[in-house]
Amino acid sequence: MSGTHKPVPRIDTSHEHCRAIAETLDRIGDKWTVLAVGVLEQGPLRYNEVRRSISGISQRMLTLTLKNLERDGLVTRTMYATIPPRVDYELTELGRNLLVPLRSLREWAVRHRPAMLAARKRFADKGRSARFGQRAL
Repeated sequence: MSGTHKPVPRIDTSHEHCRAIAETLDRIGDKWTVLAVGVLEQGPLRYNEVRRSISGISQRMLTLTLKNLERDGLVTRTMYATIPPRVDYELTELGRNLLVPLRSLREWAVRHRPAMLAARKRFADKGRSARFGQRAL
């Protein structure tokens, strides 16, 4: 081996470790969760304020997303006995901790989007070239 060889770091692939990663990615890996957490970064919001802030989300999907975030301890739901009833949603400390990696992901996405779009175009062009080449045979 050369002096520049670096050993590959070992990743814990134990069942519990993999389950923790899978469950976390399942919760935060969908776009509605990421958008809801991002909106709630502003502070406590009423249901309709959250809904207006997330373009394209249905009432059912927002309800499911907020319920799952509450179940996993990322959001608190506070109901006020008013007429009509008022419900506020707010990030918990755990939810606020999630903002750190989500901000990093957002920055990465914005910074690298042009490269990804260029790669998609090259891929599509390559596919078109291959199809045209097959027709010529």
